[in-house]
Formats: sequence, C-alpha cells, structure tokens
Amino acid sequence: MRILFRCDPALIGHLPRPMPARQALPDWLRTMPRHAVSDMHGEPVRTVKHCPPFVDAMSHGFVVPLPCDVTVRDGQMTWQWDLPGLAAHHHPKSPISFHHPAQVEGTPLWSADQVVVKFNSFWTIELPDGFSLFAMHPANRPDLPFRLLSGLVDADRFHDVGILFPAVWLDPDFSGVLAKGTPIAQCIPVRREALTLDYEPLTDAGAKQYDETAQKLLTETGVYRKDFRAARSAGGEDSAES
Repeated sequence: MRILFRCDPALIGHLPRPMPARQALPDWLRTMPRHAVSDMHGEPVRTVKHCPPFVDAMSHGFVVPLPCDVTVRDGQMTWQWDLPGLAAHHHPKSPISFHHPAQVEGTPLWSADQVVVKFNSFWTIELPDGFSLFAMHPANRPDLPFRLLSGLVDADRFHDVGILFPAVWLDPDFSGVLAKGTPIAQCIPVRREALTLDYEPLTDAGAKQYDETAQKLLTETGVYRKDFRAARSAGGEDSAES
C-alpha cells in the first residue's frame, strides 16, 4: 500500500520521517532476555520476546515521531527548535500544544489535575481511497509517560493538514527529555467496510482439529510461529532480536 506523507517545503530536511513501526521498536524489547525463571513452573519460560502476536502488534503499521527534543521539568515543557520560515501561514510552530482538561470531563481520562497534551503533526498523511487511519498509543508501550487517545481519521479525504494526536500525560513526576524521534502515535490503515458477524457451532471435524491444535500448543514450542503466522516483510519480528 502506498501512503503519501507531505510536509512544508521548508521542513523537508528538518523533520524526522514517519517510519514503519518495526523500525521503531524500543531498546527494552531488543535487549530483554529470551527466557525468564518462573517460580510457578519451576523452570525457565519463554518471554514475550518469543511471542509473535506481541511483537507483531508493536511492528504493525507506521509510527509518527516527535519532531524535536522536549524537556520536561517541574511540570513545564520546553523545547529549542528554530524553524525556518514556513510556506503555510497556519502551520503549527511548536511540537506540543494543550487541550483544556474539560474536553475529557465525563470520561475515565479526566481528573482535576490531569494534563491533556496535543502532539502537533508536521506531516500530512494521504491514504488510498476507501481507507481510514487508526491512530493509537504505540502498542505495548506503557513505559511512555503519556497515553495517546485512539482516533480514526478518514485520511483518504482528510489530508490537506496534519492530524493532531491528543494524549493524556500520565506521569506528573516525569523529569527529563522526551527525545526527538520518540514514537508518539502508531498508525494503521484500515479499510472502511461493513462487518458481517456469523456464528455457528464447531463441526465434529472442527472439534477434532481444535483438540489437535490445543494439544500441540501444550506440548510443543513455536507452533503459532511455524504453522500459522503469515510471512511478514523483512525486518518484522527479527527486529526484536538482541
């Protein structure tokens, strides 16, 4: 699938580019052990580094990176980012702006002292006809000090301006630098089509196959990876290797 990213001509050499999510896997996934000791089992067990659905979720789609370093200290966010003159007059000039907390009042996201940030986008995103863009918090990334609000944008039509990514700032004690290139959103193109939900009981053959597959899962390792997982493009699950 072709996805077209555009930015202001003055920024084309200044911005980190959106990238396949598999290229932005965190260091902790690459360096974590492949096995860990389980007191419950009394023997080593395979970690999530061996779990294709866990890694494939983190590798799916593309991520939008933070365009510059953002320093967070004593509840204040600052950045040093000298932008050239931009061709679009209404283009954002800061990497982050803010939503009023009242905009999430009535949801579980709200609290009186909650900060709701808005990651400004410096890239427009155009998808093929019939596709929307599902934007979500980077999968399996609770280590990030914010939580992106999920959203679905019809990016085959809405692509004149950048998509803004709102997030709740979760860690009021965070002090440090949110580094340039940090994934702020993981995006997945999805086709707009109606779902048909069908329900039926297992056949005798289906029940037999269920038991056979369940038995293999209980007695062998790597069954899903070897027998069921579809091939990915180069750099998928292998990107998690240390």
